[in-house]
Amino acid sequence: MNNKLIRITTVPVSLNVLLKGQLAFMNQFYKVIGVTSYVEAQFTEIQEREKIELVNIEFTRTISPVKDLIALYKLYFFLKKEKPFIVHSHTPKAGTIGMIAAKLAGVPHRFHTIAGLPLLEHKGFKRKLLNFVEKITYSCATKIFPNSHGLKEIIVENKFTHADKLKVIANGSSNGIDCSHYDSSLFLDSEKKNLKESLGISEKDFVYIFVGRLVGDKGINELVQSFKKLSANLDNVKLLLVGPFENNLDPLKADTIEEIHTNRSIISVGIQKDVRPYFAIANALVFPSYREGFPNVVMQAGAMGLPSIVTNINGCNEIILEGQNGYIIPVKNVELLYEAMNIILNNREDYLKMSQNSRKLIKDRYEQKYVWKQLLEEYQSLGKDV
Repeated sequence: MNNKLIRITTVPVSLNVLLKGQLAFMNQFYKVIGVTSYVEAQFTEIQEREKIELVNIEFTRTISPVKDLIALYKLYFFLKKEKPFIVHSHTPKAGTIGMIAAKLAGVPHRFHTIAGLPLLEHKGFKRKLLNFVEKITYSCATKIFPNSHGLKEIIVENKFTHADKLKVIANGSSNGIDCSHYDSSLFLDSEKKNLKESLGISEKDFVYIFVGRLVGDKGINELVQSFKKLSANLDNVKLLLVGPFENNLDPLKADTIEEIHTNRSIISVGIQKDVRPYFAIANALVFPSYREGFPNVVMQAGAMGLPSIVTNINGCNEIILEGQNGYIIPVKNVELLYEAMNIILNNREDYLKMSQNSRKLIKDRYEQKYVWKQLLEEYQSLGKDV
């Protein structure tokens, strides 16, 4: 009996972070093998925690025909040798190469999870090329798992595949959220006070937090512009930015960078291995992204008891219920973002109600083990390969 489940990602950080814990869970029911590009530290961490076999096949994240063909060739022969029951890919490049190789190798069940569509931001010839590649990926898969209902609708609208090939697992998300890990009660008041003092945050300050890459398409230009207006006449607000600048990919505007460096109410702490202490000292998440799949940050903030201000994009507008655990605003709208930040600051009763709702709504809908069990049921509905 073949009971092999092969999970493929372009780079190992996707296995290590985005699917953390899920691989070990599935390994109780299947022989799980991870396939991804090699990074020694990531490989070691995944193998020690998840207790699965890892195989190195080098994928690139850019369009690279020669390297892509080499990866396809190697993956095809690997799958022919292993004869897995299921191949399940994540991330765009691994999805395309993984689904083509799995189909050519005769793998009976070929799943691909969609966690976002970067191609939506492109136009012209590049958009047409990316659309074509997307359709190839979907045509080679036997099932596509969009990780949000909004993403499913976008896929159907763009005619990438038929609706009957699409399924959203549980209520969305690729891996759910571990609410026992993201819990503000784990942090002592003294720890929070010390962190605030080290960052120049007083007990009277209302702290807005953003967690993620500090790039244009995360809405940072709009966020900083809105906060500049909000903080101009207030001395009791802070904006806490947790994440790296990526000037080579999607750089911020020059005036945005200058404001971050000169506004004393903006605190940028760079990338952090553990973001929970920063959520624990914050009052509200502001996440004005242009596009997402199903953002972990919004679930993390909710699990930590924070209401969120998010843009009306797929994923965000499913996690946040207007007025219950946050506010939803249009994309790229500085004025309405400012208004939402002002409302959440000045309406104490509504703010407290949303704070109380936030963790419960996340636990009820996105608890990690629930998502894992729903995916396992999908696998087990296939029967067994004898």
